[in-house]
Amino acid sequence: MIRVELLLVRHGIAEEKDPSRWPDDHGRPLTAEGVAKFRKEASVLGSLVPTVDRLFTSDLTRATQTAGILHEELGWPAPESIPELAPGTSSERTAHVLQGLRGAEAAAMVGHEPDLSELASYLLTGDSNDAAIELKKGGVISLGVDATAAPGDAVLYWSIPPRVLRGS
Repeated sequence: MIRVELLLVRHGIAEEKDPSRWPDDHGRPLTAEGVAKFRKEASVLGSLVPTVDRLFTSDLTRATQTAGILHEELGWPAPESIPELAPGTSSERTAHVLQGLRGAEAAAMVGHEPDLSELASYLLTGDSNDAAIELKKGGVISLGVDATAAPGDAVLYWSIPPRVLRGS
């Protein structure tokens, strides 16, 4: 079975929720510190996974900024905003995107919690709540999935918290 390496990347550190500044939470950006820290994390991530065939992102500002850093720092493809990475989307619906990855070696999805850890659980066990996975802001989970993205058929390659990626 040929597997695609799927990276699940949680967006970097974002500004605190503030309805007076961001009435629509979709526009809440990364902090300056979040940008700086994620640039360091991207460098190490690039040494682990030098390239991906596709880079998907949620359309929320903090996720698109994070995906943009991966594109700028690592030369990964331009981010593709997809509705399946919107917060609250079911794991089953998000996993459906993976069926379009036939022939790919690696792909990355930049999104939010708890959606990404639930997706990892769904792909690993067949249930979004069976595996307790913690994904901190800027953290990455690497899974091996086949093109059918059948629930429960994924393999966990690794999971790295952001502080390890930054070396601090």
